[in-house]
Amino acid sequence: MIDQHTPIDGNDDELYEHHAFTVKTGQQPLRIDKYLMNFIENATRNKIQSAAKNGNIYVNDVPVKANYKVKPLDRIRVLFEYPPYEELLTPENIPLDIVYEDDQLLVVNKPAGLVVHPGHGNYSGTLINALIYHFENLPNNSSNRPGLVHRIDKDTSGLLVVAKTEEAMAHLTKQFFDKTSEREYVALVWGNVEEDEGTVEGNIGRHPKNRLQNTVFEGDDEDKGKPAVTHYKVLERFGYVTLISCKLETGRTHQIRVHMKHIGHTLFNDERYGGERILKGTTFTKYKQFVENCFKVLPRQALHAKTLGFSHPTTGEFMDFNADIPEDMLQCIEKWRVYAKHQNLDIE
Repeated sequence: MIDQHTPIDGNDDELYEHHAFTVKTGQQPLRIDKYLMNFIENATRNKIQSAAKNGNIYVNDVPVKANYKVKPLDRIRVLFEYPPYEELLTPENIPLDIVYEDDQLLVVNKPAGLVVHPGHGNYSGTLINALIYHFENLPNNSSNRPGLVHRIDKDTSGLLVVAKTEEAMAHLTKQFFDKTSEREYVALVWGNVEEDEGTVEGNIGRHPKNRLQNTVFEGDDEDKGKPAVTHYKVLERFGYVTLISCKLETGRTHQIRVHMKHIGHTLFNDERYGGERILKGTTFTKYKQFVENCFKVLPRQALHAKTLGFSHPTTGEFMDFNADIPEDMLQCIEKWRVYAKHQNLDIE
């Protein structure tokens, strides 16, 4: 078996293994190009089909075409003619806010604006660049990203656990997969969330018309997404916006952002999902000016990964961590609190 990311001699150019998967036992027959769309980040169907056409997608060490139907326990390898981003990683002395560290793991409080891992358009200045500067020999996850057990979006702040050993990586990854880890986020959303608490369930997948977004698939299209469950609870009401906490059962990309938009409560100033527009409130010029001032104070989506809990990989002790809401989000919340009070908005 060829090691991950090693160059492979081809006819003209070297090929690099970018991705390796073993298909799960319950997988239904599915075209391999469609299957890989769910697993390869930033991949277009054309790119995958082109790789298949060039004989660069292998199943059980045999090249296959794009219409090959994957089966349970198939071993898939995808090769491209350039090194993966991770092979181009350079250590960078970016400061880390380390909440906890031992010989197995560390917990980091990520600031908003810091990209977690390299990808299209972000090849440096990421959390991983910082991690490989500060720590040697971090284990790779299944996507060959050093130390990463899970991730949060660039403009979301808050807690991440990072594995320092292979044992910790396997143990922590399993907890996230088995949904035994605990994660709670705080979010400010547009509109008055009517129920004091509730659950959003809806399969999440890539938006068919906008590949930068994800969306909820329902009915006959349900199988285009992966199951996702978000539990929310109202913390405070400000009339036109609501402060909520969200607990995740699953960890889909943009899950809270997609689920809250799906129920009509897009995150405040979430540009990718339309929250940077005034979605609720009045038409008065003073109100528009007030909201614009809130956007300036908080120039990102109002989302913070506040708490994180998991069992320690070696001691078995359950550990939980808390990161205070950052100043930009606190200032925005306080502006809404004062505005709602002064306007005598119905916030009970």
